[in-house]
Amino acid sequence: MMNKWSKLAMVLFSAVLLLAACGGGEKSGTTEKSDASKKEDAKKYTIGVTQLVEHPSLNAAFEGFQQAIADAGLDVEYDVQNAQNDNSANTTIATNFASANIDLIFANSTSSAQAVASATQETPIVFTSVTDAVGAELVDSLEKPGGNVTGTIDLHPDVIPLTMKFLKEQLAAKKVGVVFNAGEQNARVQIDKVKELAKEMDLTIVEAPVATSADVKQAVDSLVGKVDSLYIIKDNTVVSALESVTSVALDNKLPMMVGELDSVKRGGLAAYGFNYYDLGYETGEMAVKILTGESKPAELPVQVTKNLKFVVNEETATAIGLEIQEEWQAEISE
Repeated sequence: MMNKWSKLAMVLFSAVLLLAACGGGEKSGTTEKSDASKKEDAKKYTIGVTQLVEHPSLNAAFEGFQQAIADAGLDVEYDVQNAQNDNSANTTIATNFASANIDLIFANSTSSAQAVASATQETPIVFTSVTDAVGAELVDSLEKPGGNVTGTIDLHPDVIPLTMKFLKEQLAAKKVGVVFNAGEQNARVQIDKVKELAKEMDLTIVEAPVATSADVKQAVDSLVGKVDSLYIIKDNTVVSALESVTSVALDNKLPMMVGELDSVKRGGLAAYGFNYYDLGYETGEMAVKILTGESKPAELPVQVTKNLKFVVNEETATAIGLEIQEEWQAEISE
């Protein structure tokens, strides 16, 4: 039988075990709460994406942008809106983004960027696929953007001069047909440069302006018999309907220089350009700096791509009876 001292010891021992168990439970609960708090504290970002129209170059730019965000390890939800080349839809998208609770806007085209820049001076905006950011009044200057907008531009200063030189010296062009949307600011900038250089080179430019992608086929048809070559600049309206241009060019054996490498893949003869995926990736890297607080749009200089390439579509050359010259081969990028 236990004496009274033994019984007292057993009671005290049991009390100690009970307290230890309770203490352990509280510690476990605290750890679980801490883990949950960490998950709640992890920053989640919302990025509004506005794109004027579907075509390979713009799509590639968005893919590159997303990859840069993913590579940075940011947790991002995208609200993707496409205006389908409708300016009223473009404005509506911009207005909705301006009033939404989003962290940043990615504007993929000049008109998309102009719309959101007009709609908000608060939400950070990064753009790409823009030809003339200063002329489009998106930034004060490339070096010091000012305000809430910055990004990357898609016109290397050598692209148009090199293309015009190729038309004259390698293709022996005399009359060059251009199809473009006069309502697009980026298109007007390029056409003005083309006409300026054509005058210096004694080339004749025959214009065929369009308002929508549905007008492109008829505009190209109107050039047949009037020109000996075509130059399709970076123009979202025309490039979105490039197959219409390509079919006319091939049927009439017209050499067609284009402004984007993706357009060469779609039947253009040749182009000086760069990969829009790379341009979008650079834009995504800028977005990461803004989202994480490392930089503000006003402090991030607008970037100009430096990786210029020259590519030729050999199938197109064969189809129009054009022999690829040795001097072209020296320039062609892998």
